[in-house]
Amino acid sequence: MLSPLKIENQGTVAPKWTDEVTIMRAAGIVGLGSYVPEKVLTNFDLEKLVETSDDWITTRTGIKERRVADAHETTTTMAIEAAKAALADANISAKEVDLIIVATVTPDYFFPSTACQVQHAIGSPKAAAFDLLVGCTGFVYGVVTACQFVQTGSSNCALVIGSETLTRIVDWTDRKTCVLFGDGAGAAVIAPVPDGKGLLGFDLGSDGSGGPLLKVEAIQGCCMSPSTIGLNGRPTIYMNGNEVFKFAVRVMADSTLAAVQNAGLTIDDVDLIVPHQANIRIIDAAARRLGVPMEKIVVNVDKYGNTSAASIPIAMDEAKRCGLMKEGSVVVAVGFGAGLSWSSFVMRM
Repeated sequence: MLSPLKIENQGTVAPKWTDEVTIMRAAGIVGLGSYVPEKVLTNFDLEKLVETSDDWITTRTGIKERRVADAHETTTTMAIEAAKAALADANISAKEVDLIIVATVTPDYFFPSTACQVQHAIGSPKAAAFDLLVGCTGFVYGVVTACQFVQTGSSNCALVIGSETLTRIVDWTDRKTCVLFGDGAGAAVIAPVPDGKGLLGFDLGSDGSGGPLLKVEAIQGCCMSPSTIGLNGRPTIYMNGNEVFKFAVRVMADSTLAAVQNAGLTIDDVDLIVPHQANIRIIDAAARRLGVPMEKIVVNVDKYGNTSAASIPIAMDEAKRCGLMKEGSVVVAVGFGAGLSWSSFVMRM
C-alpha cells in the first residue's frame, strides 16, 4: 500500500505519495478562546414563555440559564470573536493560519461557508476554509481532521471553531426542547507540538439509522411534518428525548474508552474529561459507567445549556482559564449528536 513521504516541519506543500513509511509530527491544541452573547435567558424567564418551571428544568437537565444572540450577533460574528481569542491565547497571528474549519448546524448562509467568512474577517489570506456539519460532535471531528493536516505537514497552523445560534431554530412552544439550547462559540488553534504531546488517540463514529431521532428538516425539503415546523413557518429542532438520552449515555462512555485505548492509555491515566454539555443527567450517568469521579468532569451546562458544536470548546476554554486544565494534562473531549454520531479525542496538553 502506498504511504505518504516523510514530511519535514517546514512548508505547506501537500505530501507526495511513495512507498516509504510516514513519519508524522505531533499536533495538538496550542490556544483556546470562546465567545458567548451577553443576553441571559434564565429558567424564570422561560416560565413566562412556556408551561415550565425552574425546578422542572433544573431537575431534568441541570440547566439554570443560557445565552441568546442579540439581533446583531450571528454564527459568523461569534465564530470570529472566538477565533480572535484563541489566536491571542496562542500568541499566533491570523496571517499564519493556513486552515480554518468551522463546525456548525446554524450557518448564516447555505453558502458561502461560515469558515470562508471567518477567513476574510480575521485576515488569513493563505487559509483554506470549509464547514463541517456533524451536529454536536462537530468540534471534535474538526480537531481530529485539523490535527491530521498538521501531522502530515499539509498545514502548519489551523483554526477549529464551533459556533451556533440554536435559539433561532427552536420551537418556543415546545417545552421539551426550547429549554435546552443556547448560543455561543468556541475555538482552538492546532499546530505542531513536542513529541509526546498533542493528539494521542481518537474515536469517531456514526449510526445513520438514528437520524430521525434528532433533526431539523431542510427549508426546501419535500417531507416536512407539522411537528417540525415552528410558528414562524420555519423548520425547528425535533428530538426524541428518551431515545437520544439512552444513546448518549452509552456512546459517551464507549467512545471515551475507545479513544483512551487507541491512545495506549487507561481511564486512570486521564486527568480531565470535557463532555458535550447537553444534560447533567447524561454526564452523571456516563461518569458512573466510566467509574470516573465528577471532580474529573468539566461541567458548565448550568450556565450555557446545550450549545451544540460550541459546547466542548467553550468548556475547554473555561477549564484552562480556571486552572483545571494545565500543561501536561491528559484530557478527553467526548460528544454525541445528530446523525446519530459520536466523537472523542485524547490529548496531552
